[in-house]
Amino acid sequence: MAAEMALVKPISKFSSNLRPKFNTPRTVSYSIRMSATPTTTPTSTKPSKKPNKTSIKETLLTPRFYTTDFDEMETLFNTEINKNLNEAEFEALLQEFKTDYNQTHFVRNKEFKEAADKLDGPLRQIFVEFLERSCTAEFSGFLLYKELGRRLKKTNPVVAEIFSLMSRDEARHAGFLNKGLSDFNLALDLGFLTKARKYTFFKPKFIFYATYLSEKIGYWRYITIYRHLKTNPEYQCYPIFKYFENWCQDENRHGDFFSALMKAQPQFLNDWKAKLWSRFFCLSVYVTMYLNDCQRTDFYEGIGLNTKEFDMHVIIETNRTTARIFPAVLDVENPEFKRKLDRMVVINEKILAVGESDDNSLVKNLKRIPLIAALVSELLAAYLMPPIESGSVDFAEFEPRLVY
Repeated sequence: MAAEMALVKPISKFSSNLRPKFNTPRTVSYSIRMSATPTTTPTSTKPSKKPNKTSIKETLLTPRFYTTDFDEMETLFNTEINKNLNEAEFEALLQEFKTDYNQTHFVRNKEFKEAADKLDGPLRQIFVEFLERSCTAEFSGFLLYKELGRRLKKTNPVVAEIFSLMSRDEARHAGFLNKGLSDFNLALDLGFLTKARKYTFFKPKFIFYATYLSEKIGYWRYITIYRHLKTNPEYQCYPIFKYFENWCQDENRHGDFFSALMKAQPQFLNDWKAKLWSRFFCLSVYVTMYLNDCQRTDFYEGIGLNTKEFDMHVIIETNRTTARIFPAVLDVENPEFKRKLDRMVVINEKILAVGESDDNSLVKNLKRIPLIAALVSELLAAYLMPPIESGSVDFAEFEPRLVY
């Protein structure tokens, strides 16, 4: 149990890679329907069919659901309008997705329930939150990809089918995570979630930037956790992590597809605006992950990881990968970048503390103003750090490959 550990083993094997070299939470809350499954059913009474609900706070750091301008998407992928579309590359990608390497990978066994039953105290709740947030994020991808697959079917059948196959992957991931919640006698009502959540609108080019980063950072998070637990099996407290090696390759393939989409839209990569937006989305994704994870250090310590060291390893590797396609990226290996992240963590903790205080709303808002200003100042300073010029739209033909 995280709180009872006398010593937490850091991921020292990543230390050699970690060379010295936005988000304020809103207080809006809503209920997500959680079905509680009783472990035993009394013979004299029937279990209640009404699911329990748990209230969680929605913040700017919470996984969101996205929508976009589908008409613009249809124009972008119309082969008669866009001559940059490399149909041979998309055909190769389609065959890669059709192979469905993980078709039989997500098969549960009795280890899951047994491991969940052994988890108690704070660590049990931490795992529930991890499963819940991860399931929400994967389901968000499923909804977006499914709708893109439907809307692009006539305009570009090949791209549409790839989106549909990616929605298959995301649905599989979400279902596997939701089944994990059942080990803790809970389940997310995904149908209710679809209707209850607010959708954030992003223009297509922003969907490309954000989703590419999301998939690639997901790859590096999963493979890093998998490698760490393979080396340190004493921290393997729940078997879902054993599936991360194959799982992360789904994320990698999805990222490769978005890389191909951006190559087919060179206007998103080859001007000064593209450089500014690329840096903005890198900063948004990296800061969001760092702040989120630093609020949940008990989870990472529970599996034997040093949270900040883990995050910096993931950020650095994601940034190196992203530099292959984005025209500019952040200099995350500059030690000043991490110092700014750490200052943001301290400010964010103060903002959270204000929100949890007994002060009235007016006093809370007045206390937040200088803290939010300080956070924005750190974000702006990080954004204005000299970037790394990178990327190219002149790539070799697509070659399916695993990345390790």
